[in-house]
Amino acid sequence: MLKWQTQRLWKEIDMSSKIMNLTDAVREIPNGSEIAIGGFAITRSPVAFICEMIRQGKNDLNVYQSIVCMATDMLVGAGAVKKLSYGGGSLDRFGRMERINAAFESGKIDAREFSGLSLTYRFLAGSLGIPYIPTKTLLGTDILENLLKKNDDSVMISTSPYDSDDKLVFVKALQPDFAVIHAPYADEKGNVLVDGPVWDLEMGKAAKQLYVTVDQIVSNEFVKRHPEKVAIPNVFTYAVIEVPYGAYPTAVYKMYDYDSCMLTKYAKINKKQDEFDSFLNEYVIGTKNHNEFLEKCGGTSTLNKLKADPVYGYKKNWGDVYE
Repeated sequence: MLKWQTQRLWKEIDMSSKIMNLTDAVREIPNGSEIAIGGFAITRSPVAFICEMIRQGKNDLNVYQSIVCMATDMLVGAGAVKKLSYGGGSLDRFGRMERINAAFESGKIDAREFSGLSLTYRFLAGSLGIPYIPTKTLLGTDILENLLKKNDDSVMISTSPYDSDDKLVFVKALQPDFAVIHAPYADEKGNVLVDGPVWDLEMGKAAKQLYVTVDQIVSNEFVKRHPEKVAIPNVFTYAVIEVPYGAYPTAVYKMYDYDSCMLTKYAKINKKQDEFDSFLNEYVIGTKNHNEFLEKCGGTSTLNKLKADPVYGYKKNWGDVYE
């Protein structure tokens, strides 16, 4: 391609709007897809996107996530997942990912346990366009032994080309067909802004199609004034979907805190499949969209209590959070 053609192509990419609505975005993901999910336990979990996947009856999914979050537990509980590769995770102090644990123990899903670091390395290799990354993580662990027993081709033990006595684990690059993350902001071009820790970076850049739900779409001028906050540039983003409180009941740093009441409730009902099914029918399948889901969970009065203090980044009045 000639230099001017390349420049024109990048200009066209830069100028195009990547805004989609949630229903249409989820509709693009076919059954049986390979999808990576962002979020970390009870922070920035893409709840709105996953709930819409459940409403649309997605199934036979091959899911990857470095540290599983509430949304993934819901997706597994809904029977939508065929295979799950993950690096652990919990509902923090509220409880365990009981639907994932039950599916793993019963053999309902093909579960592959990694460490969070080793799976992140796989995404990193995919984002860099290299076939694998050599590392010493997983050496001597049951995790590695179990993966090798399953003949998982994503890991292999070898030696350094520079030192034959140096044993290494080669982790295979991962470039999932789809990925979804939740972030506080993005502009219409797909520049994604994140305050605080960014654990979705490698995954987002490795995916062939990255969907980003955001609490607010901001102007490109705002992005230009805060370039240091751009975690994922627009060239990696396929679609931006504005969904206020799209991570609720989990937290988004400097936007809103997690809802301890809702998480406590979820940690109780996810222990038994029948109670989980009743929850799913009432809160997800029984609601048309994320706005109805939010209303079901308490609406404006609940959400107002969770607004983050602009300085602290979390809910300042902890008495309202830990009720």
